[in-house]
Amino acid sequence: MVETSAANKPRSTRKAVIPAAGQGTRFLPATKAVPKELLPVVDKPALEYIVEESAAAGLDDVLLVTGRGKSAMVDHFDRRPDLEQSLEEKGKTKELNAVRRSSEIASISTCRQGEPKGLGHAVLCGATHVGNEPFAVMLGDDLIDARDPILPTMLDIQAEHGGIVLALLEVPREHINRYGIVAVESTGRTGDGAHLGDIVRVASMVEKPEPDDAPSNLAIIGRYVLPPEIFDAIRETKPGAGGEIQLTDAMASLLADGTPVHGVVFQGRRYDTGAKIDYLKATVLLGVDHEDLGSEFKEWLVDYVRNDLA
Repeated sequence: MVETSAANKPRSTRKAVIPAAGQGTRFLPATKAVPKELLPVVDKPALEYIVEESAAAGLDDVLLVTGRGKSAMVDHFDRRPDLEQSLEEKGKTKELNAVRRSSEIASISTCRQGEPKGLGHAVLCGATHVGNEPFAVMLGDDLIDARDPILPTMLDIQAEHGGIVLALLEVPREHINRYGIVAVESTGRTGDGAHLGDIVRVASMVEKPEPDDAPSNLAIIGRYVLPPEIFDAIRETKPGAGGEIQLTDAMASLLADGTPVHGVVFQGRRYDTGAKIDYLKATVLLGVDHEDLGSEFKEWLVDYVRNDLA
């Protein structure tokens, strides 16, 4: 079993950091003027899904780590009195509520990553805002379905044991070199709900290994709960894979120094929007479940597949 000496310790995590400084080159020319994070997935920007997930887990203090040309991300979560007034005058209540909601989800702050030096460096940019408390890191390429939450469980584990908590996913062998990969030990515990698998101790981790060198097929996906000590670890981390400062390398150094690292194996609905084909898949998967559009879209999709792709 996982140690229980700190069981029932109240959560101290209240902040989330969302690194969003990338140039979105895989989506050019669409991202020439529009940040990748604002590309719509059905009817909301991908970034709004992430902020909603953060707020739903009780993390309503959100820091966006942005880059040059990304001010529109902050604008999206700001008020638009002129637009709100126009919608109200036209009686478009549903649209009005949607516009207002985006500015009420969470308290949004921003800081600038001056140059792209890797995920570790992007997280380090949040040090002043985060201060001396645990915090979550949420990557905008990974959309976790609201019906399959993992972040609350991760926050509970961090409150209980301290240290680092990672979201893990079994990936195909051919995808191993895209991720940080971990070796794990059983704790004898599982998460609550069919969408959560084992809760494990992480024994080691490596960034983007070749399949033959990987310790497992358990990959770190885009949800982390980190202690404030990660900032000093990042400062001491040399550039690694891809010539960038890797968050995985900084976490590995804390692990080697005795920081506890746990993982939660995710088995629920996750939508990868980091590449064009996966973005299209995410749009379809979320589209068929959409409250207003799903039924009609699913009917059209079935007819299209049956008659036009047969």
